Amino acid sequence: MCRDIRIWTKDVLEVKMDLIITPSLVIPSRELKWRFSRSSGPGGQKINKTNTKVEIIFNIEESKVLNHYQKKVLTKKLKNKLVNNCICLKVQDERKQLLNRQLAIVRISSVIRNSLKNLSKVRKTTKP
Repeated sequence: MCRDIRIWTKDVLEVKMDLIITPSLVIPSRELKWRFSRSSGPGGQKINKTNTKVEIIFNIEESKVLNHYQKKVLTKKLKNKLVNNCICLKVQDERKQLLNRQLAIVRISSVIRNSLKNLSKVRKTTKP
């Protein structure tokens, strides 16, 4: 569900993870914001030193990839989950940050994909 592009910049490996919603709809990594913090739960001595909890933030209104209709559908279907027109998702299931990032990408892409699906059934007309 994500496309990893690894780029070396100034001796630092930068991983860009694009969100693949459908083959025709790909949200670039520049539209995603990441936050990292310390996770709760087991982990031993390392838990106090590493930021393994991941929060991914996607602003629907500022997206340049989504059209006006898609933005309206997302805001309508996810109105209870939005914070300032942003989808915020927190993941702290794994002990490694990279695994939590991958889980966050999979989860947010499935939330967006399921919200954009046309779930309404077409009524078939019947004879009286």
